[in-house]
Amino acid sequence: MAESGNEHQRTRLIVLFGGQSAEHEISCISASHILRAADPAKYELIPIGITRSGSWVAADKAAALLAAGRAQELPESVPAEGTSLEPGAALNSGAAATVVLPILHGPNGEDGTVQGMLELAGIPYVGSGVLGSAMAMDKVMAKTVLEAHGIQQARWLALSRTDLPDLSAKQVLAELGPVVFVKPANMGSSIGISKVTTAQQLEAAVTEAFLYDDLIVFEEGVEAREIECGVLGNDHPSASRVGEIVTTADFYDFEDKYFAGTSETVVPADLPAETSDRMRSTAIAAFKILRCSGMARVDMFLRGDDILLNEVNTIPGFTPISMYPKMWKATGLTYPDLIDELVNLALERHQQRSIHKVSPS
Repeated sequence: MAESGNEHQRTRLIVLFGGQSAEHEISCISASHILRAADPAKYELIPIGITRSGSWVAADKAAALLAAGRAQELPESVPAEGTSLEPGAALNSGAAATVVLPILHGPNGEDGTVQGMLELAGIPYVGSGVLGSAMAMDKVMAKTVLEAHGIQQARWLALSRTDLPDLSAKQVLAELGPVVFVKPANMGSSIGISKVTTAQQLEAAVTEAFLYDDLIVFEEGVEAREIECGVLGNDHPSASRVGEIVTTADFYDFEDKYFAGTSETVVPADLPAETSDRMRSTAIAAFKILRCSGMARVDMFLRGDDILLNEVNTIPGFTPISMYPKMWKATGLTYPDLIDELVNLALERHQQRSIHKVSPS
């Protein structure tokens, strides 16, 4: 890494934020804190915003707001005072060392789409590749694959929009109830999620979930502790100390996750060492099964002695109250050091994949 002040040897770190999903605002908030924490002696920081309409802009005013930590003041889309950019021109600068850090939560960012573009462009990027991103993002696919590998989960059912006329709310409640969660298959941050106990509520929840995706998931409501674990690495990932979500709300919702609602996060979780170790092992196993790399936050339930895998998030939140950086801080890795490690992992993975792309002589 370059010595402080030698700008020519700094890594060009492109923080890609915003996006077209319902998690646009959360992406902006996460990006603001990354830009504030990354060491300017190591990185030439380049924030690039994607508006809700899909335009790519290097907007000076937006960058200033992000750097000041006032991302919540951004309007509905990233201000376009800058010139609209072609993605290729925005990402390719000819710099010797460029890494893209996509902080694009949800569809069109966390689902393998942006990752595929970066693969084609030959640019190193933080986080999982196309397959890992796509599988982890799609709850139905992730659950199916994890189930095939013997990872224990709460009971679940899937429903596509084309199956909607055959929906029997009473049948769903009879199979999964008395409490059922209804979720879009491809969405995060608890957006579009409903907790239901009656057929009428379930039908309304289905309508809500279909606003965000053509595929939805019904999950059994479980009485359990909500435990999370951070995973970091490529071929040999490691797990952070685990944390617990303690909520007084119906469930850990959008407000609690990002705007200091009624929930409390406990890091590290008050668990026996043996239980904590099993949960960390489960998190690493899920990370590997879904072909993840770089980073992920693994969400689990602890029901008695049973560990139930809930979700694997390949681009976890990076706000001040987000669990992923908090769990790694409790493990001994500060926020700036976590950014450094993610950049190093991106370069390592890119170098390894570049070897495989070379045609044999």
